[in-house]
Amino acid sequence: MKRHLKIWRFGDWKIGRLETLLIILLALLTASCGKTVQVSEYSIIPEPVYLVQKGRTFTISPHTKLRLENLGQNRPTAKYMANKLRQMHVRPAFIGKPRKDCITITLNDTVNSAIGDEGYLIQVTPDGISLSANTEAGLFYAFQTFVQMLPEDISSTSYRRIVLPECTILDYPRFEWRGSHLDVCRHFFTVKQIEKHLDLMAAYKLNKFHWHLNDDQGWRIEIDKYPELNDIGSWRVDRSASRWGKEEPPKAGEEPTYGGYYSKHEIAEIVEYAAQRNIEVIPEIDLPGHCSAVLAAYPEFACALPGKEGYSVAIGPCPPSAVLCVGSDEVLQFLYDVMDEVVELFPSEYIHIGGEDIIADNWQSCYKCQTRMRQNGLHNEAELHGWLIAQMQEYLSRKGRRVICWDDILKGGHTTTDAVVMAWGGDSCAHSAAIRSHDVVVADPQFCNLGFYQGDTCHHPLAFPQYLPLSTCYLFDPLPQGLTDEDKMHILGGECLLWTDYVQSYDQAEYQLLPRLCALAECLWSQTDKKSWPLFQQKIEHHKNRLTQMGYNCCKGSFKPIIHAVLENGSYSVTLSTEVADCYIYYTTDGSKPTPESPIYQGPITLPRGTHLRTLTLYRGEVQEGIYDFHF
Repeated sequence: MKRHLKIWRFGDWKIGRLETLLIILLALLTASCGKTVQVSEYSIIPEPVYLVQKGRTFTISPHTKLRLENLGQNRPTAKYMANKLRQMHVRPAFIGKPRKDCITITLNDTVNSAIGDEGYLIQVTPDGISLSANTEAGLFYAFQTFVQMLPEDISSTSYRRIVLPECTILDYPRFEWRGSHLDVCRHFFTVKQIEKHLDLMAAYKLNKFHWHLNDDQGWRIEIDKYPELNDIGSWRVDRSASRWGKEEPPKAGEEPTYGGYYSKHEIAEIVEYAAQRNIEVIPEIDLPGHCSAVLAAYPEFACALPGKEGYSVAIGPCPPSAVLCVGSDEVLQFLYDVMDEVVELFPSEYIHIGGEDIIADNWQSCYKCQTRMRQNGLHNEAELHGWLIAQMQEYLSRKGRRVICWDDILKGGHTTTDAVVMAWGGDSCAHSAAIRSHDVVVADPQFCNLGFYQGDTCHHPLAFPQYLPLSTCYLFDPLPQGLTDEDKMHILGGECLLWTDYVQSYDQAEYQLLPRLCALAECLWSQTDKKSWPLFQQKIEHHKNRLTQMGYNCCKGSFKPIIHAVLENGSYSVTLSTEVADCYIYYTTDGSKPTPESPIYQGPITLPRGTHLRTLTLYRGEVQEGIYDFHF
């Protein structure tokens, strides 16, 4: 007996009833499929001023809409947020009227005095999500926090439903200057790599990109009036395969092939990209020292000294004598001309002019420099240095810009208090600059130099031979002790530093930056009483996962046990810990090799003098860095 299926006609298509049912079932399954994730707890870096998580939830689903209030869809911040949501596979449609099941982003028409210019308020309720701020900058930072409230793998995984705990977050920054310095002279980075760095800054609410654009190892900015800065000064003999400081000198006739520079079009692209992320790009044109690249291109700008050899673009550590001739009127005109083009490219309020590491031997022997000193009543070469900085300050001031200099300028006088001091000499320099009424940006290397090792040298890439772990970065406080309330107002904030002497790639640059940049970001944004190292230890593990999912090369951290030993009655009471949270430490005290079968550290242990303690650290089930030995 034949079974006849009823035929359904759709235009020219003939479909059986059974086939139709299968199609409908498949459509229903497709509509209901997709991952659902429930966020259990928020891990926000930098830590907000106020965060309270509650018991109810809101679910972001395909039905969730996006509503902008007092903010047009074509505003840069609105476009940025919409694009970012699409990249994370969250695609809410815009609506105009209030409704439930909506993400509402509001630019306040009545100022909320509690949050200021960069603060924000986020509320998640069962009815929807609200982000509000007084300014677009505040909305931008609110959005960065909102992104961190989503699953760690949101950048690489498409979720159909995201369940968020109810919460209220109120937040604003402690310091207005939250900077990241990047040296592109020792190692040159592409435009796309610079933009990736700007994305990283934006994610952690850093707002000043200090772009180190010239040094002995290369000139990195296009200058029309002095083309040989780029034709000659931007290129050096390639020794990238050699260890820093161990490079062979250039050979006769060897062609300079390593380097590059940013065209004016590329700079404009980067400045615009940064502005969309609420980041001010601050160029550094280092003068009058660190000028090997300048003097290789224009040797006439050096002091004319008998028997003095010419200059070439440095391929290793900075030569101390590569200093411009401050007695030369041609040099002054060169600097003015360069600054004319720089201010056309960068709309920033600030121009950094370096001013550090001056070795004045050439000036002491130079007739022009000594003449300049006599004509201006200067008593020594330090005052000559100060005189030049003052000339540049006055010139840039007429163009509506403020100069920033490293704290070396405090030695020479002449500069007015309108000059901003970047203090890398520690609290004493920051204190000295502030009480002299200079605005100050603190960049203390003992907390901020991310070119240092962040773990044991045997297990990390070659770096500056100093040790700066994540836990030390987290101790950074830009505010020196002993300032009056009035002087404290001069501390604008601080910034992290990455000099690329030992950096061979952008991938390695990220490794040096992360996760320490996150710690410094919290030091610059979060209120002091909201900082907690144990809490940060837990949070940073989530952010390492998040950053890895975003495509960043993040260092796992230092796994060498931190030893605290107290001698009591002839024996040591020893406490072990690790910088990375949730590690397991196995140990032996008889000199044997520790394994996961050895005793596990669970609390202070008592060790007689002469004990050989050996440790093995496991993290997420894997051995980290090998065995460490300690002798008591």
